[in-house]
Amino acid sequence: MIRILPLGMALVLFSVVCRAGIDRKAVVSRNNVVVEKADTLASLSVGNGEFAFTTDVTGLQTFYKAYENGVTLGTQSNWGWHTFPNTAGYNLSECAVYQDYRGRKVPYLSQFSGSGRDAAAANYFRENPQRLQLGVIRLLLLTSDGTEVKLADIQNPVHQLNLWEGKITSHFSVEGQPVAVELFCHQKLDMLAVRVQSSLVRTGRLKVEWLFPYAIAEGFHPGYDWKAPEKHQSTLRSTGKNSATIDRKLDNDGYQVSLQWNAGAVFSMADRHRFLLSTDQGESLEFSCLFSAKPVTGKLPTFRETAAENEVEWKKFWMTGGIVDFSQCKDPRAKELERRVVLSQYLTRIQSSGSMPPQETGLVYNSWYGKSHLEMHWWHTAHFANWNHPEYLIRQLDWYKTIFDRSAETARSQGFAGVRWPKMVGPEGQNSPSGVGSYLIWQQPHLIYMAEQLYKSHPDKRILDQYKEMVFATADFMADLAVPNQQGTYDLLPPLIPAQEHWNKMTATNPPYELAYWHWGLMTALEWKKRLHLPVDSKWMEVAQRMATPVAEQGVYLGVSNAPDSYTTPRNISDHPSVLAAFGVLPAWEKVDPVIMKNTLKVVMEKWNWPTTWGWDYPMVAMTAARVGEPETAIKALLMEVQKNTYLKNGHNYQGSRLRIYLPGNGGLLKAIALMCAGWEGSTHRNPGFPADGNWDVRWEGLVKDF
Repeated sequence: MIRILPLGMALVLFSVVCRAGIDRKAVVSRNNVVVEKADTLASLSVGNGEFAFTTDVTGLQTFYKAYENGVTLGTQSNWGWHTFPNTAGYNLSECAVYQDYRGRKVPYLSQFSGSGRDAAAANYFRENPQRLQLGVIRLLLLTSDGTEVKLADIQNPVHQLNLWEGKITSHFSVEGQPVAVELFCHQKLDMLAVRVQSSLVRTGRLKVEWLFPYAIAEGFHPGYDWKAPEKHQSTLRSTGKNSATIDRKLDNDGYQVSLQWNAGAVFSMADRHRFLLSTDQGESLEFSCLFSAKPVTGKLPTFRETAAENEVEWKKFWMTGGIVDFSQCKDPRAKELERRVVLSQYLTRIQSSGSMPPQETGLVYNSWYGKSHLEMHWWHTAHFANWNHPEYLIRQLDWYKTIFDRSAETARSQGFAGVRWPKMVGPEGQNSPSGVGSYLIWQQPHLIYMAEQLYKSHPDKRILDQYKEMVFATADFMADLAVPNQQGTYDLLPPLIPAQEHWNKMTATNPPYELAYWHWGLMTALEWKKRLHLPVDSKWMEVAQRMATPVAEQGVYLGVSNAPDSYTTPRNISDHPSVLAAFGVLPAWEKVDPVIMKNTLKVVMEKWNWPTTWGWDYPMVAMTAARVGEPETAIKALLMEVQKNTYLKNGHNYQGSRLRIYLPGNGGLLKAIALMCAGWEGSTHRNPGFPADGNWDVRWEGLVKDF
């Protein structure tokens, strides 16, 4: 069940219900998704932030195998994880590589080539825990001759997502016989409510089937293994005339599936991990199916009750917070931009608003074993405050408290003060061994940024008290990581990897974004001290005020201070153009010249190898363009025709065959649009990120200025 803290409830109440004239239901509903053919990249999901269920063209997961290389049909949660037994007795110390840093040897958890024990240990800790595929729920459809229906046999499908109600419907025919499916996800329980109607039900040609797999340790995968039925258990227990529970056990992990169905139907175990719901007494099957980490007792909400609950909760979501209406714009690009914005609001609500930072593929399928990437947390979640839904930040900032001690131990083991937050991480909070991730640093200030967003959204001492320990410990690490030089300024020195990850970790020095973020984060932590009437931390102040100035040559900022070939060597104009984030993602800093940044933006737009970028790079560029007064460039960046900037029919940001969906792109888009509409602290014009040429009459409500 999703938990809302009292402070979160206060923030929900604090959110303003905006009724200034925009027909919100019209804006949302005209962007409903309608799929009228079998398209494996156009699957549709329902969810509540903690749990999500993705459906094919039949409205359930009937053809899950056919969709494996599309937008996979996942059933995933934030609590559903599995760990393979550590039979070889691997220890994290076996993954450590020691690097020289300020006269001491610092351990970094790394990966290794070859087949030695060190490589095996690193692989084990990267692979475990992995997020579980909780089960497949599908239609078992038979043709008139008794063979199972294939995807190509589905006739005249209409698969629709009703965004205003959070409802998926599917209508199609099999051999001329119509089938209708309706599906909701309960917004406070990790539960599906489903209604299936067809004359095929009575004749036994349509049943609902549950399939339960074993876990698999593959980095990018739907998350299931069907070849090891002996390694897990699915135990059926009757709990009433029309209810039952399936107890799932996988090694030392387990969960429960609770079921309730309409009178006259029968639920039975057909095989070791296979169950069927059927009836010969009518033409409909109706059921509720709850997934939970712990045993649940009592009746489940019915389909009708869940439908009513969704109507209330989704209306509340759309009516509180921000909305942007592009219908009055004359520019032909506006319609597509609105579609991406509305669908991104829905997708980040169901995929990225739960109790821990999401994985990059949300709750759909596993990427990097289902683990969260904390350097991406900002891109998933920071937009919520700007769209007047700060309550979603609370769930995830509180998760950092659960990993605080482990992160403090990481800092201590490396000889640093404070906490060093991990990069690639599961619910236990252990950083995964990596030759890249262990050296990234730009995730460190994210917690300060989002805590400040919470405070600005509702300036209350309770927020300061709730997060001060984490904010101050983060600042302690940041100040300790910076190194004083002979000129009296502070550098960020190797080994480190900036957000533009291709730079050599043993030579990269003073990346501009990280320098600006260090200054901003430390100054913000100092402001928290002031608000709490605590003494100024002199170390933070010294480091913040004396951070090195980003290096520019020929009027353009370099990617790192020691790379004069930043724009001439092909490798250096690939990956993220994160140099721009120093003035775009972040507000103005006196050591970042807006004129030089404007020149840098121009060079990036002209020279960058865009196919090597990622989905969040385009909104990052747009934010910088807006702040330096180049709104047309902002629009061009958001709608650049590059594969990594593709938005599928269902609204997902497509990257490639490995990452068919990429939620940092959706979250980044929402962050950019909020800034382009509402502006930032100190801006005075409405819609500063849109061209003032008469073609962009963008209307909005409920957005909050950026920093």
